[in-house]
Amino acid sequence: MADVEARERMILVAVDGGEESMYALSWCLKNVVYENSKDTLILLYAKSPRAVYPALDGTGYLFSSEILASMDKYNNDVGNCVIEKAKRLCKEVKDVKVEAKVELGDPRDVICQMAEKLGVDMVVMGSHGYGLIKRTFLGSVSNHCAQNVKCPVLIVKKPKSVGGDK
Repeated sequence: MADVEARERMILVAVDGGEESMYALSWCLKNVVYENSKDTLILLYAKSPRAVYPALDGTGYLFSSEILASMDKYNNDVGNCVIEKAKRLCKEVKDVKVEAKVELGDPRDVICQMAEKLGVDMVVMGSHGYGLIKRTFLGSVSNHCAQNVKCPVLIVKKPKSVGGDK
């Protein structure tokens, strides 16, 4: 196992601030990242692009530029907050090299593109555990990534038990 530990791996962990992604990050730190390894965790947060709302009367946009700027600031603040929360979790669980990336776009596309662009060894992500109906309407980011990313994709499902991470 010494050979495996000596090799530097890049592991992309998709985070969105939800319990599922933070559980997946914690699980990854405890079960995938070796003690004293040279692994690098890349925390990736995908910001959904702002929807454009044209006014129904054709006079322009429904929201003023100030409101749109405020919405953008809020989205940036949320992204930064999620990344900081994930970095704190990394420090608490295991001392590991961490890089953070906040990218704009649909999470399905962003995760696949960044995995390819960075040449990561593995992608780790949480599963929301949607049933068939919700998956049909909302789609499954983890399923899309598992089918389209060229490296291994580890999908971690949070157990239903309240306090357990077994």
